[in-house]
Amino acid sequence: MNLVLFERHELEGPLAADDVRTRHVLDVLRRAVGDPFDAGVVDGPIGQATVLSLGPEGLRFRFSPLREPPPLPDLHLIVGLPRPSTARDILRDATTCGVRSLQFVACERSQASYAQSSLWTSGEWRRHLLLGAAQAFDTRLPTVSWGHGLQAALASHDAGARLALDNYEAGSHLAVCDRGPGRVTLTIGPERGWGPTDRAALRAAGYSLHHLGTRVLRVEMAVVAATVLVQAKPR
Repeated sequence: MNLVLFERHELEGPLAADDVRTRHVLDVLRRAVGDPFDAGVVDGPIGQATVLSLGPEGLRFRFSPLREPPPLPDLHLIVGLPRPSTARDILRDATTCGVRSLQFVACERSQASYAQSSLWTSGEWRRHLLLGAAQAFDTRLPTVSWGHGLQAALASHDAGARLALDNYEAGSHLAVCDRGPGRVTLTIGPERGWGPTDRAALRAAGYSLHHLGTRVLRVEMAVVAATVLVQAKPR
């Protein structure tokens, strides 16, 4: 946890003694009364918090904003709905890498029941975004949706470069694709890959197919590799 994140309503404190952030400040950062630590407000400023008091009621602190974080990259991910355990990794790591939106979509070879997981229905998914942002020393979170169909998601991104990963019918490596400046939408299939209907929909919507080499990667690894490649490529 490189940055301790607070919701705006939490700035009045105290933070509960058993809250994972309180334990981090005390046990990992080893802060005492009067000590500062790096903190931020979710979708707000980055700054420093100072420990005011510690007791049974929890951690009291004062937050001082210092700067606004930069905007998130204009990079949007569409991912075939994976198993909840895989989705947790993607939520965290894509947020760390920096994306503006994440859409988990139903497609030809995805399991529809995954959309009913407690990951989504309980709101747990947001906790993984917070972990990813804290790791990246950022406060901004991507927007997230799940359970919609692939074609509807594709139709919502009709501008900028449109790229899709595919292990079987790709024409070139993602690292050498010509995408130009500006907005990028990147689509990655579910654990069983794209089906023929999915590929037809991607091509009809103007998506070019690319690969990450000859090795078959897990979906969560492909998300990280592709996101880093897209943002590292000179524009």
